Amino acid sequence: MAINDWPEDERPRERLLSFGPQALSDAELLAIFLRTGMRGLSAVDLARGMLGHFGSLARLLSCSLAEFSAQPGMGPAKYAQLMAARELARRALAEEMKTEDVLGSPDAVRQYLRLTIGRRDVEVFLGVFLSARHQVIAVEELFQGTLTEARIYPREIARRCLTHNAAALIVAHNHPAGSVEPSAEDRAMTASLKQALALVDVRLLDHFVVTGSQTASFAERGWL
Repeated sequence: MAINDWPEDERPRERLLSFGPQALSDAELLAIFLRTGMRGLSAVDLARGMLGHFGSLARLLSCSLAEFSAQPGMGPAKYAQLMAARELARRALAEEMKTEDVLGSPDAVRQYLRLTIGRRDVEVFLGVFLSARHQVIAVEELFQGTLTEARIYPREIARRCLTHNAAALIVAHNHPAGSVEPSAEDRAMTASLKQALALVDVRLLDHFVVTGSQTASFAERGWL
């Protein structure tokens, strides 16, 4: 049955307008994005099938064009819309971080990191340079590596902090293999980086390990 034939109070768009987007399931929100279904399948049916195929909304939002287009009724136009929506969300989170104390909005930082580097297919090391009030001065991709590692140079990171006149720093890197658990090498590198930053009077506030759906915080584990 087409969504237009559903009772009005059960249609995703009408429910969103009445109760807000938080009242809808992932499938219902995705159905509003898809707008229409196909013969024998409503937009909600298509959305459920796509979420079932990809396993999560995060995985869907980071899929390739080829993966997306392999789904029934999907193609380049819908993929471009999906990527535009994803980038709008990332930019909105970046704006939120720049106008607030990042320690007061930790969820925005985590979501921004997941959207920015969580699904990259190589290891990327990123720095969030902060003022004395913990507001974002700049975000830079500092190093890239192979599938399993990125070579990190604490002196270069300290130099970038001085360039930005940063008082504090948050760093993050992704694990392309999918495990969010920090390695022994991650911990050793973080200790070295903290020492190097202390020499230039910059505080290392946190180090996040990121995947597309999870983050691990060194500060929360008491490792800083």
